[in-house]
Amino acid sequence: MAGGLQRFENKLEQMISGAFARAFRSAVQPVEISAALQREVDNNAQILSRDRRLVPNSFHVELSPGDLERLSGYDSTLEGELTNALRDHADEQSYVFPGPVQIEFAQADDLTTGRFRVRSAARAKVTTNATDTQVGRATVVLEVNGVRHPLNPPGLIVGRGTDAGLRINDPGISRSHVEFQVRGGQSDPEISVRDLGSTNGMLVDGHKVPDSRLYNGSTVKIGNTTLTVRVVEES
Repeated sequence: MAGGLQRFENKLEQMISGAFARAFRSAVQPVEISAALQREVDNNAQILSRDRRLVPNSFHVELSPGDLERLSGYDSTLEGELTNALRDHADEQSYVFPGPVQIEFAQADDLTTGRFRVRSAARAKVTTNATDTQVGRATVVLEVNGVRHPLNPPGLIVGRGTDAGLRINDPGISRSHVEFQVRGGQSDPEISVRDLGSTNGMLVDGHKVPDSRLYNGSTVKIGNTTLTVRVVEES
């Protein structure tokens, strides 16, 4: 890892001609953030197979107000280089990201200059063909990793395969994992979910079941991904 961090630091200095290093002389150093991100994925790696491990791909870097202000103007450059360094590390360690790598910087008032925190999560890429209009007209929607998908009668199959109506790129999800079913009228829809013989099953509101009735706010966890049912109230 040391060699990778040295390459990262050298490349960053060449790109911005030392300006970043001068701005951050007494504060958080970019190489420290890069090392912390690599430790974060190392500490949260989950075994998928003998040669593959799943790691977080969404990172929230919290900085003191002063450090965040110094970062202003360099954040996009730093984010790009941190992402590239993290991808290189993942390749070396046979890590698998469930979706695109995202790094965000935020202010934390309880931190002092030179201190920072990293929070991470594995957020699978979600593919939906639904338009904003279809989502807006839906009485019931599924929320997953920031994506809203309409849940209309008769229902929807969710999985990792191309045949699924809602695709989630989560290694813990089967090609056709669960089926959501919707019956009844728009004013009082009856919603349920059933497992389609998946490898890892599902959790409904924290309980492992083969099928279940669902309500507004019910959660269905498959793999490392949680889907939330939302019944939309009429305006």
